[in-house]
Amino acid sequence: MRITLINPNTSRAMTAKIADAAREVAGPDVEIVVVCPAEGAAAIESHVDEVAAARAVIELIEADVDAGGSDGYVVACFGDPGLDAARELVDVPVVGIAEAAMHVAALSGRSFAVVTTLSRTLGRAGDLLARYGMERACVALEATGIPVLDLEDTASLAVDTIVEVAAQAVASARADVIVLGCAGMADLCATVSRRVGVPVVDGVAAAVGLVAAMSRMGVGTSTRDEYAAPPRRPAPGVAARSMPVALTPGDRHP
Repeated sequence: MRITLINPNTSRAMTAKIADAAREVAGPDVEIVVVCPAEGAAAIESHVDEVAAARAVIELIEADVDAGGSDGYVVACFGDPGLDAARELVDVPVVGIAEAAMHVAALSGRSFAVVTTLSRTLGRAGDLLARYGMERACVALEATGIPVLDLEDTASLAVDTIVEVAAQAVASARADVIVLGCAGMADLCATVSRRVGVPVVDGVAAAVGLVAAMSRMGVGTSTRDEYAAPPRRPAPGVAARSMPVALTPGDRHP
């Protein structure tokens, strides 16, 4: 079985960390391939970054399919960028790490809290909770204020901050489980769990486990209706490409 993980940012250090986390939970019969784009967003910390990330996800899956394809794919960014579009491209399992982490956390306890990076990402996390039907199970969304790239080489200060925020969520919100809200935190589960005293779920490991299980069950992505292959339209010619247009005052609506 071959599972390809896509880190949609350009950080090689984070890609290596994701690979290590994935291989720790993959069975001996599972080949783990982890890729990232050569160009694009260095970290996914805004809606603009997410657009670039979604494009990278699509391009990397298309390249993998052209090379023979995999038995499943993981979108290794907690915003799950491009997840629906990715599912239009293949009929094998495609799982996002936020989606996987939330589902596994809901199986591990009655409630969970998400501990993530910057506060500006909390809106997207809330959107995903609603999308995945996890609003009742999630009792807290907490930001640590740690930029994504600061997690490339996890310093004790970053770990201490994550532990502090997680412990507060357990104490004040009575969270049974902590979900780590960034692929860059993938190597911190054991440390945070030991220090906070509750199960901690990393979405990378959770997604690899779910994709492998789905593949063994023969359950892939439905090709009915919404996730059917997208219509293929001819590429526009040079003359048809979008060009900037300057409006004169007479062209404007009153």
